[in-house]
Amino acid sequence: MNRAVKLTDQTLCTLPRRLLAMLYDGIVLLALLIVASAIALPFGGAGKIAFRDFWFTLWLLLVCFAYLGGCWRYGGMTMGMRAWRIMLVSGNDRAVTWPRCLLRFLVGCISLGLFGLGVFWALADSHNRAWHDLAAQTLLVRIAKH
Repeated sequence: MNRAVKLTDQTLCTLPRRLLAMLYDGIVLLALLIVASAIALPFGGAGKIAFRDFWFTLWLLLVCFAYLGGCWRYGGMTMGMRAWRIMLVSGNDRAVTWPRCLLRFLVGCISLGLFGLGVFWALADSHNRAWHDLAAQTLLVRIAKH
């Protein structure tokens, strides 16, 4: 799906709006991770701890990617992005494919793991792009009210 957008300063997503959408998605992800943990509980006992148990950590990351990647790939927005009227578009007029979603997700994890440095990079970028946007050649834009 081609989502070519003529960019102006008013259509670019600002950092505060991005952070608020991330907060909303964090709540959704927390709920999904609780369910995913409950599903994993019967497999290997109750001593599962993320980042100590490799397979459990991988399972939780897959759940996060399924939500975020699926939303980015098929709708261009997560629930938090929908609430704040933000859409993910391709920076090069190509569809946001699964490999690009995976790259965006992985670089986003690194970005957040470095105390959010990659997210706050949007303050220095002329198109308000974070590291994961730069890596995946994507852009967050505001959607006009209908």
